[in-house]
Amino acid sequence: MYPIHKNVAKHKLIYILVSSLVSTSALAQSEASLEVTATGSQEATQSILTPTKILQGDELLNKLGTTLGATIANELGVSATGYGAGSSRPVIRGLEGPRVQILQNGLSVGDVSNISQDHAVGNNMQNTHQIEILRGAAALLYGSGSSGGLVNVVNDRILTNLPDRPTGAVNTSYETVNNGRAGALEVDGAFGSVAVHVDTAINNANNYTIPGNSIQSPGGWTVPAEGADATNYTGKLPNTFSNQNNLGVGASYIGKSGYTGISIERLNNNYGIPTPEGGSINQSQNRYDLQHQTRDPFAGFSSFKFSAANTNYNHTEFNNQGEAASQWKNLANEARFELTHNPLAGWKGTFGAQVTASSLNATEVGSGSYAIVPPTKTNSNALFWIEEGRWNSLQGNLGLRYNNVAQKPNLGTELVPEPMNTGADTPSITLQNRTFNLMSYSAGGLWNFMQGHGAGVAYTVSQRAPSAQELYSYGAHESTATFDIGNPNLNKETSHNLEFNIQKTSGLLRGKASLYANRFNNYIYGFYTGESVPEVEDFSVVVAQQAAATIKGIEGELTYNWRQHGVGGRIFGDASQGTFDAGGNLPLQPAPRLGAEIAHQRNGWLTNATYIYSYQQNRLAAWEQGPAPSYNLLNAGISYTEKIKDVNWTVYMNLKNLLNEQIRYATTPMAVRLYAPQPGRSVMVGLRGTF
Repeated sequence: MYPIHKNVAKHKLIYILVSSLVSTSALAQSEASLEVTATGSQEATQSILTPTKILQGDELLNKLGTTLGATIANELGVSATGYGAGSSRPVIRGLEGPRVQILQNGLSVGDVSNISQDHAVGNNMQNTHQIEILRGAAALLYGSGSSGGLVNVVNDRILTNLPDRPTGAVNTSYETVNNGRAGALEVDGAFGSVAVHVDTAINNANNYTIPGNSIQSPGGWTVPAEGADATNYTGKLPNTFSNQNNLGVGASYIGKSGYTGISIERLNNNYGIPTPEGGSINQSQNRYDLQHQTRDPFAGFSSFKFSAANTNYNHTEFNNQGEAASQWKNLANEARFELTHNPLAGWKGTFGAQVTASSLNATEVGSGSYAIVPPTKTNSNALFWIEEGRWNSLQGNLGLRYNNVAQKPNLGTELVPEPMNTGADTPSITLQNRTFNLMSYSAGGLWNFMQGHGAGVAYTVSQRAPSAQELYSYGAHESTATFDIGNPNLNKETSHNLEFNIQKTSGLLRGKASLYANRFNNYIYGFYTGESVPEVEDFSVVVAQQAAATIKGIEGELTYNWRQHGVGGRIFGDASQGTFDAGGNLPLQPAPRLGAEIAHQRNGWLTNATYIYSYQQNRLAAWEQGPAPSYNLLNAGISYTEKIKDVNWTVYMNLKNLLNEQIRYATTPMAVRLYAPQPGRSVMVGLRGTF
């Protein structure tokens, strides 16, 4: 479950410590020489106005999990959902789903993970070389609805430079908590001016072991939660298995002024859904990518980049009897170009256009087939422009994006057979085409009031169109145990985010802090009505609604590096809370956290430890049961690297949840949070080699 990263052995000692313990983007850029591929421009990410976290190298190796959410769950301002071991998505500053966009090599991942937490993100972590978290103006390059931010997963499948010799890596590991076995292989090479890449990975894990009992209840951990007809398990928790495999191939022609490349990927993922009803999801995806870049294409411009992707995604949800319950399909095509101009009057920036077309269809199968989400075509056309300028001690950035989004369902679709409509108390919907014009923008400034010290302010307005599922869904969703009802009259959602920042980026002691408020007009959420549909196992009725809402938060960290001793330390904390302006709390809000990290490297040895205390979350939405309990999370790791001939071999051991605490994320829906805690104490051992 570790990525293949062929440059790990080349990192200098002190830079490994600094980059793993300091998440200030300006420091990471200047000292680790990182290439930020999502923006295509280092300058676009060096400002605290667009806080950026970049995971790569040993830091990524030490933190990597089987899912994207698990990998970045403990970053500043980032938490995760926890739908068992197979599905976990990032939650950024209290926002998730369609408000946090997931990219792969700068283009949408093309899955349906933004629709529901039980849907896994369509990428494989073992082949990941870098993960980038972007907010603010830089995020407007890729989507108008990313009010939480975006996460770009980079796998370098399309090489941009010719390797001077064959390079690659191999990795294998075993984990005790779930009998997990993982292996990965990657090779890069060149034939003349053509660079070739091949990677493959496999990860098989059984049901994981939990601490104590499975079911949370108001009186403790020993009786079923209200309304749940489920066995209270100890030991191995059913339906927490996960089996993944993928194969990727890429080839690129590299010339003096740029490159052109293509890649193909096949991904398979079969994982359990640990709800009281039980079940599983079998997911597959084919992806085809094209990338082209020309440096200095003509006078006044430094780069032209074109990229496109085709993704054919589908998954089948199975009930606890192993029978197919529903099928979800999404066919997505995306193309974009970016043109970066040379500095002009102190400004440097990028503008371009993006076209996206997708077709979503979700169908109930078994006894009578009907549409859960009717076949819907979504077309999005966008223009974007970002700029950043520097004038002595002042720095500013601007971002602008216009989107036209059209949602076109099949108007003749029969949504639900008559016996499923339970009467006047269950709303019905009428399908209709919808078009949304979205305008998003961002502006900010940073004042470097003394060497290595800065203070800034940023204001971002982000608009998003309702998704096809939010507009048109009408049917039972097996894996969430809900009967979802859309609202075709939803309006566009608008976010107004104001943020104040302060940072120190020089000296042995460094740090940053942010204070923000995010005000939403027409915030879209799923409201649990308290009713159920008896014909589908008493699934809860959830209706899409809108309301004014506000999320306020604070986050900060301090890092210290003892250079002469090879030791680095970090303390950090974050807290956010979302409320409806009319009263009450937003659902699925993360709990406040405090944490500390320490790492030491010497003579090939690398050791690290992380402790996080998550407070109890009792500020829940009116329909949520709780509270979500507090927990102490202690992780540690140790590794040793030795070069034997031309191969750098590393043997490692990672220890997770050493205190064997019951961990239940407040960001996870009740169907899972009340029933399925995260894995208990675990030891992972592995061996990786790079050449």
